[in-house]
Amino acid sequence: VQLQASGGGLVQAGGSLRLSCADSRRTFSNNAVGWFRQAPGKEREFVAAISWRGDRTYYTDPVKGRFTISRDNAKNMVYLQMNSLKPEDTAVYFCARSIFSYGSSRQTDFNSWGQGTQVTVSS
Repeated sequence: VQLQASGGGLVQAGGSLRLSCADSRRTFSNNAVGWFRQAPGKEREFVAAISWRGDRTYYTDPVKGRFTISRDNAKNMVYLQMNSLKPEDTAVYFCARSIFSYGSSRQTDFNSWGQGTQVTVSS
């Protein structure tokens, strides 16, 4: 598996988690990276994305002001800091590499997906 997401877990509402996405093949540096999530019974949805330079970030409205995406190209890592978590944030979270250097929310722009990590927020 090229991309590996980690850092998920069980947290109470209002708590925080930091997800990490590691690129074992060191191919991140020229590509945007995104986070997506899929809740039980729902389709996978966009959460956040970051351009290859890290100078542009994109978020879905429900997480704006609570989640922060960042990257460290020297370490081939992308992070998703999640604060003020809500029960509706419960999902499996996936990281994915875009075919472009700029970020976007379109799933079709992402061609390499990692295994997900479970995030469960209790009320």
